[in-house]
Amino acid sequence: MKNIVVQKFGGTSVRNLECMRQVLNNVRRPLAAGDKVIVVLSAMAGETNRLLALAKEWSPAPDLAELDSLVSTGEQISVALFAMMAKDEGIKCRSVLGFQVPIISNSSYGKARIESIDSEKLVAMLEEYDVLVMAGFQGVDAFDRITTLGRGGSDTSAVAVAAALKAEVCEIYTDVPGVFTTDPNMCAEARKLDRISYDEMLEMASMGAKVLQIRSVEFAKKYNVTVHVRSTFSDEPGTIVTQEEAIMESVQVAGVAYDKDQAQVTVVGVLDEPGVCASIFTPIAERKILVDMIVQNPSREGRTDITFTVPKSDLADTLKLMEGLKPVIGYLALLSDKDVAKVSVIGVGMRNHSGVAAQAFRALRDENINILMISTSEIKLTCLIEDKYTELAVRTLHQSFVGQYQVG
Repeated sequence: MKNIVVQKFGGTSVRNLECMRQVLNNVRRPLAAGDKVIVVLSAMAGETNRLLALAKEWSPAPDLAELDSLVSTGEQISVALFAMMAKDEGIKCRSVLGFQVPIISNSSYGKARIESIDSEKLVAMLEEYDVLVMAGFQGVDAFDRITTLGRGGSDTSAVAVAAALKAEVCEIYTDVPGVFTTDPNMCAEARKLDRISYDEMLEMASMGAKVLQIRSVEFAKKYNVTVHVRSTFSDEPGTIVTQEEAIMESVQVAGVAYDKDQAQVTVVGVLDEPGVCASIFTPIAERKILVDMIVQNPSREGRTDITFTVPKSDLADTLKLMEGLKPVIGYLALLSDKDVAKVSVIGVGMRNHSGVAAQAFRALRDENINILMISTSEIKLTCLIEDKYTELAVRTLHQSFVGQYQVG
């Protein structure tokens, strides 16, 4: 078998005929080198949203399994159209849907997780065809029901296929030239990174960076798949997402990320005794609500305040849960704030550099930005602030850290 190249193209890359022709040009490059190519395509830009809106017209609460059957058709359209075009150009190819591989997943409709991929069947198909045009975002469960992998799931499809076939690299094509030190729309000084570690990319993705879906990065790290993020519309090299290297450790901070999809909840005056935190956070976890930052204040007369953050979309459910728990927990008040945002400095080099927190706090202080909450990890420092200061905070932290170092 020849070398296998996996290429994934997102919705903006396949949104119309002109863009798909550019995709075809990118596919031709590895073909010219004698490689076999698996092309993983998303639905055309806006198509998934259109299908979701259509479902809401027919049903106010669509059955999740039927919803997966519906939204998966977006990718089916993309691969069929692209395969038609490629065949007209004399390329030996065929389209492949998730159940035809098959990509086996669990039955968590709308957010299914891949359990296995029939790599032998893929290799057999590649013996017959030079290009397989695969529908991203979809799989099939043990009951032969179509499943989808969640928003951005085509990234995960591509990386999982690359891992199954032990491909040397998985190319993720998008409408941006790579991974930047921060959002270029927010900070004019943002620069493209030549390389970034899996851990740094995971933190960037968790903070809302939309270049790569977080589960695809987890997959890449687990199976050591090198990912190349690059632009569909340029021949320039993009950003390599790979294992941590010494050169990465020498750079204190790789980037600054932010997340405005956050809400703050404060449970005031809970009894300061064993089991109270479990009483609060166990029901939240059972509802699959993601809690990020948590702060517990010092006890005062046997009571304390507990503050935490959740996604804005989960705030109403969280408050309802807390209100129902009042007789159990016995808190005095329940407060919430949707006008908050997280800003983070991220870098594997932070492990070996002291003073990162102090430098960040000074930079925010100099701009009179108040810090509401703080959380840290080995390679990330996150501050919760008022969302009206998000852009200023991002620019300030970027200048304070990334602006001092040669990036790439």
